[in-house]
Amino acid sequence: MKTIFVFLFAAIFFQLGNTSLADVTVANLFGNHMVIQQNQNIRVWGWADAGEKVTVSLDNSKAETTADAEGNWKVELPARKADNKPLTLSIAGKNKLVFSDVLIGEVWVCSGQSNMGWPVSNSFDADLDSLGANYPRLRLISVPQVGTQKPQKNFDGQWEKSNPESIKSFSAVGFYFGRQLHQILDIPVGLIDNAWGGSACEAWVRRDLLESDSKYTELMERWTETEANYDAEKVKVDFEKKLNRWKEKTQAARKAGTPLPKRPRSPRNPLLGQHRPANLYNGVLKPIIGYPIQGVVWYQGEANAGRAYQYRDLFPLMINHWRDEWKIGDFAFYWVQLADFRDEKPEPTESDWAELREAQTMTMSKLNNTGEAVIIDVGESNNIHPRNKLVVGMRLARWALAKQYGYNIVHRSPIFRSMEVNGNKVVVTFDHVGSGLKNHDFREIRGFALASGDGPFKTASAKIVGKNQVEVWADDIKSPTAVRYAWADNPVCNLISHEGLPVTPFRTDKRPGVTINNRR
Repeated sequence: MKTIFVFLFAAIFFQLGNTSLADVTVANLFGNHMVIQQNQNIRVWGWADAGEKVTVSLDNSKAETTADAEGNWKVELPARKADNKPLTLSIAGKNKLVFSDVLIGEVWVCSGQSNMGWPVSNSFDADLDSLGANYPRLRLISVPQVGTQKPQKNFDGQWEKSNPESIKSFSAVGFYFGRQLHQILDIPVGLIDNAWGGSACEAWVRRDLLESDSKYTELMERWTETEANYDAEKVKVDFEKKLNRWKEKTQAARKAGTPLPKRPRSPRNPLLGQHRPANLYNGVLKPIIGYPIQGVVWYQGEANAGRAYQYRDLFPLMINHWRDEWKIGDFAFYWVQLADFRDEKPEPTESDWAELREAQTMTMSKLNNTGEAVIIDVGESNNIHPRNKLVVGMRLARWALAKQYGYNIVHRSPIFRSMEVNGNKVVVTFDHVGSGLKNHDFREIRGFALASGDGPFKTASAKIVGKNQVEVWADDIKSPTAVRYAWADNPVCNLISHEGLPVTPFRTDKRPGVTINNRR
């Protein structure tokens, strides 16, 4: 009797399993409250039994397909204009899925490392922003952090309306950016947050692209060595020993009334983390690739500052790689230049962060439909996560409003155009100065340095001599040949446009930087 019962249970379980496999499913990007990108063909994809017929309907649009041998299916529906009217999306195979409150509008990906992932709850005025966050046509979805070498098809997440609770854990930069677009455009906006704190740029790139390029040979060799030698079990055992010793020392310290020892930090498996090449491409980017978007806002670079020269090529490679994978053309890609950080440096100094900022700025001249939000004025010397995320979101929004949506607003920070030497002085000319240049906070202009030949850079004086020109000089530099501005981890600088956008840090010299030989 027992044998018969087990057999019947197994048969029933098998039938249920087959029924489950027969159910048509979709990626979690498709669901209630989703926002679909306007003016692009609407891609919908999912999984079903091999050969299963699938019908997808959105209002009065319909498309049919058949799942392939692996059970994958995908359809495209005609593009639509932005619409505040909620629609219904249905997917029918052997079963039927129905998603309501679907809106057509603008979709942006919010990506990068911790400064993009930094939540509204930890930003300035979070209490006020939360109280006023009821924007039912501003929609949010987050991708969980999964680091893997295996491409993921889906993720655990769902769309939510912007409200006092949902925004607290969402990207602050993303929220402020999206809110500004939503308020001005008065159409639905969808934001997809897949940022991961501390992530390296190479983790967002497909592995074979890095392995086939000699620029990254040393980087990939280091990781190949790590992958071959990392022993997770040994690390775990060693940590348990350290933890036990810490517990013993803690008990002894309590009895003796002496300061308690610091608890050892739990080990992190680098093979599952946010630095390993391709881990984030596979784990948090791959599941959303192909979903129609207007563009990406990006805040990352801190993790790559030690390899800033390499970033000159790696960052554009990543952007081109994403665009190739999405197959919707050169979508907008706007990033945040690194903020000021660490102790203020009133004197000229070498800096890996300055070199990373330079690499970011150089990317604009390499790729079209890109832009940089300069925030050299909003950082915090003792906090790598400056809390004034509102300004960051606004400066990114300026780019999108001007370039994607046709608003005639100043959107780009003033940037170096040329220099002309007149005796012991240099006249620097800038582009994109808006209504003109001005000094901020201090009476005198700060942040410039001059050098002669191969000599050291010296702090320089400066004055505005035209709408877009600044005259620079230093008493002990008689024949200047090179100019730097805001060239430090945390420079003291105060030249801005009348619209409040800070001048982009720059240098005119080509001296080898401190990160030129760092490739691992």
